[in-house]
Amino acid sequence: MNDETAALLFDVVGRLEVSILARECPAIVVLQGERLLALTDYDYLQDDQTAAAFERRAADKAREIDAKRWVLAVPQVWVVTPDAIFSRAVSNHPLREGEQEAITWMSFDREDGVDYGRVPYTRRPNGEPVFGDPEIITVGVRPDESMPGYTLLQALA
Repeated sequence: MNDETAALLFDVVGRLEVSILARECPAIVVLQGERLLALTDYDYLQDDQTAAAFERRAADKAREIDAKRWVLAVPQVWVVTPDAIFSRAVSNHPLREGEQEAITWMSFDREDGVDYGRVPYTRRPNGEPVFGDPEIITVGVRPDESMPGYTLLQALA
């Protein structure tokens, strides 16, 4: 990941952390091209169709501004097993055994390609989130249609 994409990642993650602190859970994508454009969607986690529609709108905007790079971040709940990573939408229900809240992110840069990762976070007893540092997933990733960023990436590829 180059410095420009890393700076964009920290921008997007910072925006989402502020939203999570406010008990909001939008998807946020920041597109960088002829100008910087940030888009949010509070219904993203509702279902796969809603998420895909937001990503298609983001792809349209990315083409409009000739985006050279972008980062999409979404709050989710992760379960990591030896064979796979499973995720689901965040909710007000307590986490189940083995689950962890995380900001799931995907970045794209025309020169560097695609990176995937997460920012894990835990909650203090009062519910306040404590965020970790962004992590890049270095194992082979085979994203499916339900992964955040999949539709956006396909629309722009």
